[in-house]
Amino acid sequence: MTAAAAPVTVLVSGQVHDHVVKRIADAFRLIHIDRPDPSLLSPQDIAAVRGISAFGGIDAAFIDAFPNLEIIANFGVGYDSVDAVHAGARGIMVTNTPDVLTEEVADFTVGLLLATLREIPKAEAWLRQEKWTKEGTYRLSPLSLRGRRIGIFGLGRIGLAVAKRLEAFGVSIAYHNRRPVEGVSYAYFATLRDLVEAVDTLVSIAPGGAATEKAINDDILKALGPEGVLVNTGRGSTVDEDALAAALCDGTIAAAGLDVFADEPNVPQALLDAPNTLLLPHIASASVVTRRAMADLCVDNLVSWFAGREALTPVPETAHVKAR
Repeated sequence: MTAAAAPVTVLVSGQVHDHVVKRIADAFRLIHIDRPDPSLLSPQDIAAVRGISAFGGIDAAFIDAFPNLEIIANFGVGYDSVDAVHAGARGIMVTNTPDVLTEEVADFTVGLLLATLREIPKAEAWLRQEKWTKEGTYRLSPLSLRGRRIGIFGLGRIGLAVAKRLEAFGVSIAYHNRRPVEGVSYAYFATLRDLVEAVDTLVSIAPGGAATEKAINDDILKALGPEGVLVNTGRGSTVDEDALAAALCDGTIAAAGLDVFADEPNVPQALLDAPNTLLLPHIASASVVTRRAMADLCVDNLVSWFAGREALTPVPETAHVKAR
């Protein structure tokens, strides 16, 4: 009679969806720590960890602390806060959760654009504060979607879904990517500067990382112009927030709707003070149904990996990694 194999140990680092934690606890030996700090673990637990699930925050030093680590299952489609290049070099798989949030984020992005242009939250506040009865109707919104020229920064899965929705509004659509996307008819611009010179509305769904760090800067905002509107549901790191706050205050652009910030949950006071902003707490994918689907995909990657099969959604930097 042979002894049963020891359960696989999976570490959950930081705050992750409760459904992720429950499913990992049901399928594996779970260890949960509040932050990505190996000093919180015993040497025995460090040696036992073969999988990690986290919502980002996994750097090279943290990866190197685990000699038997095989896979990092990131909760979220963006994984710029995971050192995937280093993981790939060490033969460690990294996965994310694409596709299952595409439609939700696309819906939200269009909603954020409309709410920013038509000042929907301000108009509701006017009603709730009884100004409608005391002071009359809310002002005519200076901005409208009518006749706008939309530029999309990042025509990936979500960007394409946003573009298809915006087609129904009869607006023109153009985009900037590192390279043209096959099979689309939207105008392509090889640089972000060229794109913003041709549009008056910039929807950013670009990934984070060094290549896009503060790509939306003072120069880009000036080129967008005084009727310009910025909407960002991609990564806060793509925007120079100081430059944006100044551009909003001095009329360089007309308005901004932001769901992401460079140092979440800390939002710069200058953006909070700007009257022509709509600021939201990173909620584009935050519906019960979508976050649960993300949680399932996150854990399904772990289950598939440790069952001896391939990961379901490997990131490009680790697509070459095979199960040991």
